[in-house]
Amino acid sequence: MLLIPAIDLQAGRCVRLQQGDMTLSTTFSEDPAQMARTWVAKGARRVHLVDLDGALAGHPKNEAAIRKILKAIGSEVDVQLGGGIRDLDTIEQYLDAGLRYVIIGTAAVRNPGFLQDACTAFGGHIIVGLDARDGKIATDGWSKLTKHDVVDLGKKFEDFGVEAIIYTDISRDGMLSGIHVDATVRLAQALTIPVIASGGLSSMADIEALCAVEDEGIEGVICGRAIYDGTLDFATALARAKELNG
Repeated sequence: MLLIPAIDLQAGRCVRLQQGDMTLSTTFSEDPAQMARTWVAKGARRVHLVDLDGALAGHPKNEAAIRKILKAIGSEVDVQLGGGIRDLDTIEQYLDAGLRYVIIGTAAVRNPGFLQDACTAFGGHIIVGLDARDGKIATDGWSKLTKHDVVDLGKKFEDFGVEAIIYTDISRDGMLSGIHVDATVRLAQALTIPVIASGGLSSMADIEALCAVEDEGIEGVICGRAIYDGTLDFATALARAKELNG
């Protein structure tokens, strides 16, 4: 079970939002690269970056901070990034800079042909982020709710050749209300590619619940606000996950 610390970037700072609301942000670090080094030192094997400004703008906005993070830790662990990635040139530039995985969200929903092209051109490096509320997909930094069913889209994108799906329950993200384990399992059971849980991680109980269903196809979990405000100690959670699943 991968425990993947999240670094959400807003105006070059490391922040956390509540339910994706850009006006409800809390700054946790002015130096995201140092924050990334902190999580790697605590045992992280992968780090999750989100360009929040890019997600809203539709193109990269925090490139300088991202490149500093890649320079700081990119040779040590895998780094994945989402937010504002809408074209193949951007993917190529990030991969050349040392990124391991590119996460495509809104663009995958709006332009499936682009996702197909990305999987063909950059096989092994493309993850899709499916953000949903009540089983329906949200796009544009969670500001728009669609009628697309999360399981149906997951199956479609799996056929395109994506490496994994990150499933975020946006009603819980940043709220410390607990991972929606049942919904995550339903998606994982419908797919053969791995699913990464996201949104609402709040306690060791969440880690234990996810470890218990890891065999259903759940590869990891994004760790956000809980590890920043001290509700969950990352190193302790990592040790517990290793104890449960090896």
